[in-house]
Amino acid sequence: MWISVVILIFLFQIQRFGTHKVGYSFAPILVLWFLLIGIIGIYNFLKYDPSVIKALNPWCIIQYFQRNKKEAWISLGGVVLCLTGSEALFADLGHFNIRSIQLSSSVVLVPSVLLAYFGQCSYLRKHNADFASAFYSSIPKALYWPQFVLAILAAIIASQSLISASFSIVQQSLALGCFPRVKIVHTSSKYEGQVYVPEINTLLMIACVLVTLGFKNTVQIGNAYGIAVTFVFVITSALLVLIMVMIWKTNIISIIFYILTIGSIELLFLSSTLYKFVDGGYLPLLFAFVVVSIMFIWNYGYRKKYMYELENKIGAEKLTDIISNTRIHRIEGLGLFYTQLVQGISPIFPRYVSSVQALHSVLVFVSIKFLHISKVPAEERFLFQREKPGELIFRCVVRYGYADSRKDQGAEFEQMLANQLRVFIQEDNSNNDMQREMALVDKALRDGVVYLMGEGEVMAANESSWFKKLIVDDLYNWLSRNVRQPDEVFLIPRKQLLKVGITYEV
Repeated sequence: MWISVVILIFLFQIQRFGTHKVGYSFAPILVLWFLLIGIIGIYNFLKYDPSVIKALNPWCIIQYFQRNKKEAWISLGGVVLCLTGSEALFADLGHFNIRSIQLSSSVVLVPSVLLAYFGQCSYLRKHNADFASAFYSSIPKALYWPQFVLAILAAIIASQSLISASFSIVQQSLALGCFPRVKIVHTSSKYEGQVYVPEINTLLMIACVLVTLGFKNTVQIGNAYGIAVTFVFVITSALLVLIMVMIWKTNIISIIFYILTIGSIELLFLSSTLYKFVDGGYLPLLFAFVVVSIMFIWNYGYRKKYMYELENKIGAEKLTDIISNTRIHRIEGLGLFYTQLVQGISPIFPRYVSSVQALHSVLVFVSIKFLHISKVPAEERFLFQREKPGELIFRCVVRYGYADSRKDQGAEFEQMLANQLRVFIQEDNSNNDMQREMALVDKALRDGVVYLMGEGEVMAANESSWFKKLIVDDLYNWLSRNVRQPDEVFLIPRKQLLKVGITYEV
């Protein structure tokens, strides 16, 4: 058991090197593994009982159910374990292209596994007593130890695809605002989906170690895995039906046929695995409940906060009033005000002005956006727009690709932004005082850059229900305090950062 724990820790520690590097290291082992199980399967099939080929006849499964009835249905929960792992291939579409998965499945995976099962069936026809250890018992003595070592390595590698898939799903959920802020490390400049998430990797490692120490046997782990896989099958088919109806516009007859065939079989397998719910099967559902709850809480609070900013954004007239207020002092320097909004002014801005009663000589509202491309050319990274004619107040959308380096968010970033701002001022046809504005931008950069950011707390309105107050006031705010903060995500220099507090009443 402790050997398993050590292997698990090792597996999670190598994730930081990236899917492609780990994959290149593991690929030869897997190729040898599939080759050997296929050869051993052919050997056993020819040596013991080639007549097991008759099992391909669909009538056999009907007879099996006629003979065994309820026990046959219960046994499907174990049969489904023969299919496990195949669903992880589709979750890894972000790590490998479609053709590579199609070829590996059709040419290597399916033939080798089928031959291995045929070989074990043939062996068991002559050695009924070895049913509990059919795989190892059917290996010829000369190949036993090499195959034993390969089996352990293959089991380790099989976990790799599920770990990588978890990273991809978290990345996509984060992009949709459905997951708390975590660090996403892109390990490949070619494939966007090849990512590493340190926080998730650590949590998965702890969970796997605890499950291994808690269950202590493969039966309960198998029951848990069976329920997880069959639910994946059913959910995937349900989503596929939606795609057929809404996107592909598939003929209704074909959709009904798919539901009655594939859908019915998957539901049959799911019902069988749920029979083992108490004996370890509850674990994946418990994990799923926790993760979905976290995603729901975060997305709910995230949307409420964003909608508050959108509904209370400041228009051009309000901005004019703020600028023309004689009580507001203009101070030297360049102020970079970070906001999610790309249109309109965040309600945090008037809160900042009323608190500090000062505006920088050059003010830029900055929105950071991450694009689904590898790299954004430096000359296309900054998109500027003048917020008010005649004033040095601008909006800037800063765009990054997933492979762009953002380590130097200090002096280098400030210089690049200032350079692109000068270019924008030169190209702005509405500008009649170009030289003066460019000189003011240069002076503001020399006087110093201050990063301004809102630090908001979301609170449910007084008339809200107790459930909404629990979700927003307690759970969402607790999550917000314990995940990466926006200034960490945007790599803002802390010595130049000024935060302004605001309460979002939703």
